[in-house]
Amino acid sequence: MIAYKYKLYSNARNGHLDSQIDQFGRLYNHCIALHRRYYRIFKQSVNVYALTNHIAKLKKIERFHWIAELPSQAVQDVARRIDKAYLLFFRNLKHSVKAAPPSFKPRRKYKSFTLTQAGYAFNGNQIRIGKKRYGFHKSREMQGRIKTVTIKRDECGDFWIIAVTDWEKPGRGFTTGKSAGFDFGMKVFLTSSDGDDVEAPLFLKRDHNKRKALCRSLSSKQRGSNSRRKAKLALARFYRTIESRRNDFQWKIADRLVNKYDVLCFEDLNLKGMSHLFGKKCGEYGFAEFLHKVESKCSEYGKGFVKIGRFYPSSKTCHKCGWIKSDLKLSERTWQCNGCGEIHDRDRNAAMNILRVGTSTRGGEDVRLAQASGL
Repeated sequence: MIAYKYKLYSNARNGHLDSQIDQFGRLYNHCIALHRRYYRIFKQSVNVYALTNHIAKLKKIERFHWIAELPSQAVQDVARRIDKAYLLFFRNLKHSVKAAPPSFKPRRKYKSFTLTQAGYAFNGNQIRIGKKRYGFHKSREMQGRIKTVTIKRDECGDFWIIAVTDWEKPGRGFTTGKSAGFDFGMKVFLTSSDGDDVEAPLFLKRDHNKRKALCRSLSSKQRGSNSRRKAKLALARFYRTIESRRNDFQWKIADRLVNKYDVLCFEDLNLKGMSHLFGKKCGEYGFAEFLHKVESKCSEYGKGFVKIGRFYPSSKTCHKCGWIKSDLKLSERTWQCNGCGEIHDRDRNAAMNILRVGTSTRGGEDVRLAQASGL
């Protein structure tokens, strides 16, 4: 499947979508309250079918007449979203994972609704939702049969169409005979086993003064005022620009890597622990989002994507002889092996170990390690 994302043109009719999403947020909160009340009384959760039937009965009550005005399939999707969230919550409890149950959302924090089989129709660069037509910027043609259409509202108040189709991209069956291991770092975004490192652009840090000014402007405005609303919108647009730049950088790097290598090996990082340790800098790099993009590209190009275990001591193990420096500190960027005397750069050594372990787990595949890493 593939998703197409288009931006709706700014129009007064978009206000109807805005109010509809608010109503879906109202329905979502009502269903959460129902779940909590039912569990408090019967010590059981409400399944998705019972919740859908309950919503159908609510439509016949006068004070819930607004539900009948919403697309029926999108209403059912709200029930499925809540059911999925509760199933995940109970599964986490079963495996002793710390988690919180689904909670209420402020109406403006509810962002989207999804139509599955009906309720929409495309015609050129227009989409009909219900009885209203909306124009959108059709940046590319859609291929395949449409499965779902999601209408999303972002923090800037703009609306987007996300259409998912069943079209599968044809595989790009070229090979290079190369493989590489990559280590994420705080100094360098990506350290490669063959020296093809990727520096981090640090978009947020580069525009730190602008962000600081926008935050100061927002904090000085009176709550509920029109000027505060404008300042909040300006800050949201700034963050959206940073996100777009980061996404563009990551997609380009992912595309370059899959064009150069047949097998890409990474370490399964504890990203939550890294964010506690390094703070906002870890979030600015967006390691998790980058890995997701690389995996997606590898699947599209038919390339190998390997993750090694997060507990493997890739930085502490000598890639030459296998000796482990168990007392290696995080501040030590270079160290000397007591086994063979080799002096290692911490991140480069880790990348080489990640390559060795990653390719060994793909036993039997045609990967020329010497050409990739010079080992």
